[in-house]
Amino acid sequence: MHPIHLRNTALTGLLLFVWGLDAHAGEIERGAYLARIMDCAGCHMPRGSDGIPMVEAGLSGGTVGFEIPGMGVFWAPNLTPSETGLGLWTDAEISEAIRHGMRPNGRALAPAMPWQAYAQLSDADTEALIAYLRAQEPVEAVRLGPVTEAEAAPAPFYRLTVPGI
Repeated sequence: MHPIHLRNTALTGLLLFVWGLDAHAGEIERGAYLARIMDCAGCHMPRGSDGIPMVEAGLSGGTVGFEIPGMGVFWAPNLTPSETGLGLWTDAEISEAIRHGMRPNGRALAPAMPWQAYAQLSDADTEALIAYLRAQEPVEAVRLGPVTEAEAAPAPFYRLTVPGI
């Protein structure tokens, strides 16, 4: 059979399968790039007691929180595909959180999540970011907070101070 006439052969199926894997790898690579420039790790990667990011823990949840005046202290959640992270979320639910700041239960994300900056992500970029998050090693992690009073904070946090308030 001439190579141009590969239709309806097992080889064609194999080639399409491999091409699909390469396309998915490219999507994951694009998602990794987006996660870097969006600085997901800045909030969602835990830090050691010395303040250095724990790269080996991936995006398993921030251990340095953010205090928002009048609202409380919030820690970034686990973004790995574990049950304590995004493992039970659908792609549509992850997209809704990234682009509209809403959790699956309808509750708004903490204001520290800059979803407004991500609201205009294209569908393709959102899908790539989700593919990257899904491709991460699942990490089971205990979620911190939120707490309403700083005195009750179980871990360090940054305090936002607004002039004039």
